[in-house]
Amino acid sequence: MATSLPAESRAPSPSPSSPFGSYTAAPLGDATRSVSRLDSVDLLRGIIMVIMVLDHVRDYFTDARFDPTDLTQTSPALFLTRWITHFCAPVFVFLSGTGAFLSLARGKPKAELSRFLVTRGIWLIILELTLVQTGLSFTVDRSFMWTQVIWALGWSMIVLAALIHLPVRAIAAFGITMIALHNLLDGINPAAFGTLRPLWMVLHQPGTIQLAPNWTWFTLYPLIPWIGVMAAGYAFGAILLLEKERRNRILLRLGLSLAGAFIVIRLTNIYGDAQRWSAQKDAVFTVLSFLNVTKYPPSLLFLLMTLGPAIALLRALDREPNAVTRPFIVFGRVPLFFYLLQFPLAHALAIGVAHLRGEPTEWLYQTPVFNYPPGYHGFGLAGVYFWWVVTALLLYPLCAWYAEYKRRHPEKRWLSYL
Repeated sequence: MATSLPAESRAPSPSPSSPFGSYTAAPLGDATRSVSRLDSVDLLRGIIMVIMVLDHVRDYFTDARFDPTDLTQTSPALFLTRWITHFCAPVFVFLSGTGAFLSLARGKPKAELSRFLVTRGIWLIILELTLVQTGLSFTVDRSFMWTQVIWALGWSMIVLAALIHLPVRAIAAFGITMIALHNLLDGINPAAFGTLRPLWMVLHQPGTIQLAPNWTWFTLYPLIPWIGVMAAGYAFGAILLLEKERRNRILLRLGLSLAGAFIVIRLTNIYGDAQRWSAQKDAVFTVLSFLNVTKYPPSLLFLLMTLGPAIALLRALDREPNAVTRPFIVFGRVPLFFYLLQFPLAHALAIGVAHLRGEPTEWLYQTPVFNYPPGYHGFGLAGVYFWWVVTALLLYPLCAWYAEYKRRHPEKRWLSYL
């Protein structure tokens, strides 16, 4: 992940006619502008990671026993608490691609970057199947496995390792095409592939794969279109190398255009999401229906709805850090360290609080997770938000220590894998 760019670094210089033009080595120029630009990427990543913790804390502490997006049972506050966390996975994957591009801007050769993406991708897949699942369930039982965003991130990096040898325009076209057209595959029944049914579910259809009588795999994050999201994020990095005024103009126009495309396509109710919106009992719930798009796998509309505002927000975040933004920048500079800590921390807090309240805790040591037993009452939204803040505050000193350790030990190459 990109952090800061020293003044002496050299980076690809885009052609003046297009942010995706041909590249030649040229000095970046204003170091202050470059650092600020990368701070904005880290800041956005840090913000969405803190929001991500809200979703995971809610899973452990909530008193709701239904899907927060179920319009027949939810409240607007609960729906929006879940909805705001929809931004996390797309922005996280997208900016991972951007970080790969910016590592080239710091002078890393493509062959070296390609090797790094492969090895880090494999490492992420291993972490997903080991530490992440153990942190979620506090058990080493693997009779039920589930693969989430780190799994998709790992495989996307492995594919990106090959893609980076193509022109940036071609990588952009690949990513955008996958994002825009993958919903054409929604009607395909995995059973049509026969013995290859599991492969199709890994690629595009979330669901349960029975690997053996006592071994179940739930594919929550199919790889399509996440691979396309990372590829698009990689190409997006070219925009961040432009002169500030032009860059910010493009960020605003691109972000608003994607958000506008979401509204227009969603209004047609024809394409872009298998879940149609409809008039509800009142105007508020009709709006919620409009926003209620599919995350697994992320539909075209889901990605337009999340990435558009995030790209526009990058323009607003492109400024000097201050006391409010610096903690988020710290989180954004150690994303994997943060991610691996937040599950076991929220989980341990849930166990401790349940003990103090005299509520059952056995379910917190089981897989699959979040099978709330009778007698576990949880908290309303106010309590969920309280424990979210507590979790984020506890994560900060650990992440600040690790960020400083990485900064002081650039020679330790293994740190780039955590």
